[in-house]
Amino acid sequence: IIKDNNNIDPICNNLLSPNLRPRHQSLIPTPCGPIKSWSELSALVKTYFCFTVVSLLALLSLTVSKFLLLCFPSVFCIYYISRGVLQENRQELVAFVLSVLVVMIRSVVNFSVVASSPKENARFVCIMCLGVIHVLCTTVLIQRPNMMAFRVGGALESMQEQYFLLNLCFSMVTFDLQAQLCLCILITTSASAMSAANTIILGVGVFWAFVTAVVGAVAVLKEAKVLVWVFMVQNLPEVAFFIYLLYSVIEKWFHDQTYTLEAATVTGALISLLIKGVLLWGLIRLVQSFGQGLRERSEP
Repeated sequence: IIKDNNNIDPICNNLLSPNLRPRHQSLIPTPCGPIKSWSELSALVKTYFCFTVVSLLALLSLTVSKFLLLCFPSVFCIYYISRGVLQENRQELVAFVLSVLVVMIRSVVNFSVVASSPKENARFVCIMCLGVIHVLCTTVLIQRPNMMAFRVGGALESMQEQYFLLNLCFSMVTFDLQAQLCLCILITTSASAMSAANTIILGVGVFWAFVTAVVGAVAVLKEAKVLVWVFMVQNLPEVAFFIYLLYSVIEKWFHDQTYTLEAATVTGALISLLIKGVLLWGLIRLVQSFGQGLRERSEP
């Protein structure tokens, strides 16, 4: 029946045992890595994914006009949940949960210190209810078996670990960008913390953050060691700016009677430094595995 390795009789193929047939479809290549086809997702996951995207778009429409600090996390959340579901990427799902928690904490702080109208109270209740639902449901998704690492890395544990590190570094690059943008918005909301020089520095910093994120993403996906070093050097001015920011804020700490903005700025800067530390650790480990075949498995 079997003529050669590439020529199998169709009758024989139809009689194959179900255990010998592929249990999944081919992965779809994208600039951010391979993803599963929509048809492979279960009905429950499809429903939750659509519900999440619709709720985030609704939140975006409610906050885009007044609360930029809530607007940016909403945009990044759509990105995180898309990659997290279609790639079974735990790192992106964790980033999604953290972003939702940041939005909820920010809403609680804003609701506590600022007099609110009935419309804003309704927005607060909506954010909190949706946030709890998203955190609980995404936590369930995170605990599910991660088959994507096996499909890309194969049976070798070392290859699966490389895939984990690649996803971790790529996620931390985007998470770092989100943290920096939110920190910049937070600074611009304070008239006392902004001078002409700081405004220029901040504008250059936003542009620099986008360029750095692009270089970091390309370096990780293309396994380019030169770009990894460029990315690390690009982070040095950002760290210097964080230190300068902390010094400027702490210096003016007791000049007024409200400390909410100062505390939020210091917390944001420290979180950004923590993110960069984790990213640096992941990159150092990932660079050691460059050229060992993971890129070929991840690309068409």
